[in-house]
Amino acid sequence: MDTVIEVKELKRTYVTRRGFLKKEKRVVQAVDGISFEVRRGEIFGLLGQNGAGKTTTIKMLTTLLAPTAGTCKVLGCDTFGQEKQIRKRINFIFGGEMGVYRRLSARDNLRYFSNLYLIPRKERDVRIEKILKLVDLADRADDLAETYSKGMIQRLQIARGLINDPEILFMDEPTVGLDPLGARMLRDIIRRLKEQGKTVLLTTHNLAEVEELCDRLIIINKGKVVARGTPAEIKGCAQSLEDAYVKLIEGVSA
Repeated sequence: MDTVIEVKELKRTYVTRRGFLKKEKRVVQAVDGISFEVRRGEIFGLLGQNGAGKTTTIKMLTTLLAPTAGTCKVLGCDTFGQEKQIRKRINFIFGGEMGVYRRLSARDNLRYFSNLYLIPRKERDVRIEKILKLVDLADRADDLAETYSKGMIQRLQIARGLINDPEILFMDEPTVGLDPLGARMLRDIIRRLKEQGKTVLLTTHNLAEVEELCDRLIIINKGKVVARGTPAEIKGCAQSLEDAYVKLIEGVSA
């Protein structure tokens, strides 16, 4: 299997100012020298607590944020300097309810984003119907998104993320805020995407989600990789992945 994401010694530093007149400078190392590879067709997880550096990492991978140092390549191209070669071949789905226009129907949302990607009309309409069926929104395709539940909005976001037929789909905590049924539905969709040959990289702090979905993962804590491998490899001799995760994080923090 070929490598589609290659990260080596990746760092991202933020400089903030605080105090009276913001004269006190503070350097925050959000991502501190992480390395990993993602293979084509797998579901790869970035697991960590809030503030661990997951979202900063995914923003660099999706060309939204420049690295401070290190190598960050997607589909063989540098994410900073070769953005145009990458963006048409990937897509990014946020957690929560951002990313779609709530006063448009699902169909009109997808038509709008299709136009941004310059997809021909005949191809566009066929693709939209196929995607609506995939995310189980075909029967509500012409209802306004503002009438949708959180789970339906998130499925529409996945539909939006698939409109350009991306090779890699990045998901930042895709099931956040969903009820158990909605989260299960979303995980089923992610598995179907893998069956279609898509590569999925997702960030999460949901351990059950990792065990159910991910082929491999890394655990990030305070911007550093503290473990890597399959869920079974990371679990090791521990009774559960949760026990292994807590021991890793407590060991780093000690």
